[in-house]
Amino acid sequence: MRAVIQRVKKSSVRTGNQVIAQTGFGLLVLLGVANGDRPCDAEYLVNKITNLRIFEDEKGKMNRSLLEAGGEMMIVSQFTLLADCRKGRRPSFVDAAGPELATELYEYFVKQVRSLGVIVATGRFRALMEVALINQGPVTIILESRP
Repeated sequence: MRAVIQRVKKSSVRTGNQVIAQTGFGLLVLLGVANGDRPCDAEYLVNKITNLRIFEDEKGKMNRSLLEAGGEMMIVSQFTLLADCRKGRRPSFVDAAGPELATELYEYFVKQVRSLGVIVATGRFRALMEVALINQGPVTIILESRP
């Protein structure tokens, strides 16, 4: 699994002319599921992301996690994170998991985050979405569950 994490003041997802999800202060997580990913990959990223110390403490130092800061999380599935652009000009997506596995692990990831008491909003799996955010910092981090 690959995740792009952005610390946000707010985020929203729109499909068509309708806002389907929105969050306040917290994280926007773009999540890509790869072939061969398993529940342990989701668990690893959930633990890493929710405990990553990227929020300021009272001294302005990045020393607090999402859980400590009480932030929300927007989770958006994004298979294009698995694009292989090393050859040619058209990205290859052969490393991205198929819809069945991707849906299963995406939903498992969401469930695990919610089980920690985090308020979670989500995009719509396999939909054309417009994602809006105000990146705070800016802080953007890329994580992978496997090397």
